[in-house]
Amino acid sequence: MTHRVDCHVKVLTDRVVERATRAGLDAIVYAPHFTRLPEIRERAAAYSTDDLLVIPAREVFTGSWRNRRHVLAIGLEEPVPDFIPLEAAMAEFDRQDAAVLVPHPTFATVSLGESDLRAHAETIDAVEIFNPKHLPSHNRRARGLAETLSMPPFTSSYAHLPRSVGVAHTAFETAFETEADFTTALKDGVARTVVYENGLERWRTTATELGHLVYENTWKKVDRLFLSGTEPTHPQHIAYDGRFDDVAVY
Repeated sequence: MTHRVDCHVKVLTDRVVERATRAGLDAIVYAPHFTRLPEIRERAAAYSTDDLLVIPAREVFTGSWRNRRHVLAIGLEEPVPDFIPLEAAMAEFDRQDAAVLVPHPTFATVSLGESDLRAHAETIDAVEIFNPKHLPSHNRRARGLAETLSMPPFTSSYAHLPRSVGVAHTAFETAFETEADFTTALKDGVARTVVYENGLERWRTTATELGHLVYENTWKKVDRLFLSGTEPTHPQHIAYDGRFDDVAVY
């Protein structure tokens, strides 16, 4: 039996659940930007159904806005903020025994490169080798890195828009019913197959998601959301009890 998982989506609505179920998915990993873990967990539980497990996760933005690296953590017990050094985030993931996935490696200026992958190889559990937001050359480079470094692969829709959910998924050769089961499967390197299509619908997804990326990364939005010091995932937010004050980059 295989378990079909879209390993990284940013949106969660009734439409997303309907689309994921219609695509035959068993689970989706929900990791919205700049949202604290308790809220993500609450929404994931609210939208899970008998047919679709919604797994809460955090895509942590490490480093500064100009030099950031994205890392996806699944199975966290305690919140981890954005805007802390990559090394500090990896140490925290390791301490919590979370599963660590690398989304969109080497893509633009927001991703882990080969040197980062090598430096943190013992903590990383999987590398994304296909992302519909990528051009073919990006996906070839990602696949080559995973193969060279002998790291397990995964894929996702990386959906920022509901229509993208399910355009790519990872089929695991084991069934699981909970977040903890999935975390264990990732850390154990359970066999899996990366599944996607390269037809017209894939290129429509690439075009719409890249358009959304341009909007999402305007400096106006960055200034409004991230740099005031009061946003939910800022390391000096009261919710983190001062644990990350000494490593905050802002």
